[in-house]
Amino acid sequence: MGRKPSPFLEQVRRACRVRHYSYRTEQAYVDWIRRFILFHGKRHPEVLREREVADFLSWLAVERHVSTSTQNQALNALVFLYRCVLERPLGDIGAVARARRPRRIPVVLSRAEVQRLLAELRGTPWLVAGLLYGSGLRLMEALRLRVKDLDFEHLAILVRAGKGNKDRVVTLPEPLVEPLQRQLRTVRNIHEQNLAEGFGDVALPHALARKYPGAAKSLAWQYLFPASRRSRDPRSDRTGRHHLDPTVIQKAVRGALRRAGIFKPASCHTLRHSFATHLLERGMDIRTVQEQLGHKDVKTTQIYTHVLSRGGSAVVSPLEETLRSDDERRSVASQVG
Repeated sequence: MGRKPSPFLEQVRRACRVRHYSYRTEQAYVDWIRRFILFHGKRHPEVLREREVADFLSWLAVERHVSTSTQNQALNALVFLYRCVLERPLGDIGAVARARRPRRIPVVLSRAEVQRLLAELRGTPWLVAGLLYGSGLRLMEALRLRVKDLDFEHLAILVRAGKGNKDRVVTLPEPLVEPLQRQLRTVRNIHEQNLAEGFGDVALPHALARKYPGAAKSLAWQYLFPASRRSRDPRSDRTGRHHLDPTVIQKAVRGALRRAGIFKPASCHTLRHSFATHLLERGMDIRTVQEQLGHKDVKTTQIYTHVLSRGGSAVVSPLEETLRSDDERRSVASQVG
C-alpha cells in the first residue's frame, strides 16, 4: 500500500494547477513545502511565520550548502505557500544566511568539439542535440515541442511557454529540415498506432482540452519527441504518450562527450552556451542573440561576451616573446618529451 497523500499538500497541488504552473514546478514546490514542515517537527505552516522561514533558508545555506538558485527556489515555494494557499502573505523575513553565488564563465565547446560530439550521436539524441546547438533551445524546450510548432516554410520554431512562461520564435537550421521531416513521419506512425489501440491522447496546456475536445487526439498537438512507451498522466490520470524523458538525451550526450575525448565539464546546456557564443563570434547583434535565447535582460546574454574577451588568445603570453625562435621552441619540446 502506498503512503496516503497529505490533504494539505494536495491543497498545494490544486493551487499550483489553478494557476497553470508546470508539473515540474508543482513537484518542486510540494517537495520544498514538505521539507519545510519536516524541518520544523511536522508543525503546520499556519503556526510558522517569518522567523521559521528564515531559519529554514539559513539552514539550507549553512548546513546543506545549497546553491543560490536552490535557496531561491525554496523561498519562492514558501512565498507561494503563504500567499496563495494560506492567504497570509509573508512580511519581512529578516536576516537570512545567503547561499553564495559563484561567478562562473559558462562552459563553451569550440566548433570542432561540437562537430566531434555530434559525430558520436545517432538518431533522436543527435536530432535533439542539433536543436540545442542549432537553435539555442533549452533541453526541456526541445522535448516539449509539438508537431505544430515547426514552420518549415519560414525556417522557424515556435517555443511555447519557455522559461518565464514566455513564447518566442527561434531559427530552424536548414540542415535539420530533412531529419525533422523524417521525425514527423515517425510521430505520425506512432500516433496512428496509438489511435488504433484506443489511445492517442496527449496532455494539453491549461484548459485547451475543454475548449477543443478533439485536440488531444490530433496529430498537430502530439510531442515531436514522444516517449518510447505510454504512461499515465499524473494530473488527468489518463493514459497517453508523453514526451521523451530528458535523462535519455543527457545520458547519450555524456557518452558522446566521453567517446569524443572532450574533457570539459560539458552537458546538454553547454550546446546552448556554444550556440550563443558562436553567433557572437560571427558578429551577430547581441539583441538578436538575446531574443533567440529568450533572455529577459540583455545582461544575461552579455555573459557570453566575457567568454569571447577572456579567451586564451586575448593575451599574448610572455613565453612567446622569450621563446621566439623555432630553435628555442624545438629545444623546449625536446626537454618536455
